[in-house]
Amino acid sequence: MAADLYGDLVRTGLGRKVVSSLHLPNPVRLRRYAPQAPLIEGPVVVAGHGAAPLASPITSMLTSSAIDVLGEVPADGRVGAVVADLSAAEHPQDLESLRAVVSPALKGLATCGRVIVVGRPPQAASTAAQSAARQALEGITRSIGKELRRGATANLVLVAEGADANVDATIRFLLSGRSAFVSGQVVTVGDGQPSQPADWARPLAGRVAVVTGAARGIGASIAEVLARDGATVVAVDLPAAGDALASVANAVGGTALQVDVTAADAGRRIVDHATTRHGRLDIVVHNAGITRDKLLVNTDAARWHSVLDVNLMSILRMNEVILGDGGLRDGGHLVLVASVAGIAGNRGQTSYAASKAGVVGLTRALGSDPRLRDRGITVNAVAPGFIETEMTARIPLGTREAGRRLSSLQQGGLPVDVAETIAWLSQDVNAGVTGNVVRVCGQSLLGA
Repeated sequence: MAADLYGDLVRTGLGRKVVSSLHLPNPVRLRRYAPQAPLIEGPVVVAGHGAAPLASPITSMLTSSAIDVLGEVPADGRVGAVVADLSAAEHPQDLESLRAVVSPALKGLATCGRVIVVGRPPQAASTAAQSAARQALEGITRSIGKELRRGATANLVLVAEGADANVDATIRFLLSGRSAFVSGQVVTVGDGQPSQPADWARPLAGRVAVVTGAARGIGASIAEVLARDGATVVAVDLPAAGDALASVANAVGGTALQVDVTAADAGRRIVDHATTRHGRLDIVVHNAGITRDKLLVNTDAARWHSVLDVNLMSILRMNEVILGDGGLRDGGHLVLVASVAGIAGNRGQTSYAASKAGVVGLTRALGSDPRLRDRGITVNAVAPGFIETEMTARIPLGTREAGRRLSSLQQGGLPVDVAETIAWLSQDVNAGVTGNVVRVCGQSLLGA
């Protein structure tokens, strides 16, 4: 992983002066999750439009977590976060309530503060004006995210009618340090049967999780975070990565399974290992992936096929077993790793972008599959942007710096940022969150 020398420089006294005088990007050290740390630093303003029906359950959740909740911005203007409930908005004129709640909080918003807008899905609107007002929330929230500085983030949560009780885990995640590199995103919360964890510090206790591509990089971080949150992890990777894979599995107290995900029997071997060794299968994270970067004009059939086979077609094959009888339990969770490249495209990565866009399509299809919904299985994806890994460390300096700075947070993310989002999507309390694609990209300006 290449050091972010510019990021280190701007945190020095001299660096801050230079950045300020030249109006250069000024990335701050992000607030990331740590055990025993509070959910959010400082008071949280919770207010909204009209009856604001979601404000009450959100306030109850926050007060039960010993968070100071205010109905308006205090006299000194200092707040840790603001939650604006626009779920009762019926007309674009009602959006003034959002401005009135959020605008006064922005100047005094804490470093790494949070803005969360809550609304209803536009697709379920009963009038054209209501649909317009609901859709406007996305444009407003993404714009706020691009205005914020000092590590603050803005996200939108769309809660279906009748699903108000399911919003708890999503609000917790977006307020916490677990969502440090998630900004400008839209999360849809629907119906489901959430199961509250006995301990929010270990929400995956008693669960068995499979992580493919777990020997290094993002995959290893996913295994570590899932284990930290209480899961028993089956770490999966190629036989050629056996030593590294064993090291990861030992470090997290799990087991290692050497298998090529493109093998015809990969899904069967994964299910058999999890159920035989650990007695159950609750979570599967499809993380294994490769790149074979070339301009399309220079890409041959073999190179094209290898990327599509590992990154997309292997998931389809494995899912036939994983989602079949005796595989992933009812109420389990499937999380796929896509990429911003699959959303925005990327020069020289046509095959990779095709595979990751395919992952997005697969996620949406499975998330709405009535058979999986009847079984309570959630299917979601994360789409990482510029993440500091061994792979990005090999990118030429100029390109690497552009990747780091071209986001609202003006820096690259860390593998743990991807892992935290996956761990959140793997919680049983998230039974109402399915079919979502969450970009972990610091609100990248590419594909925004």
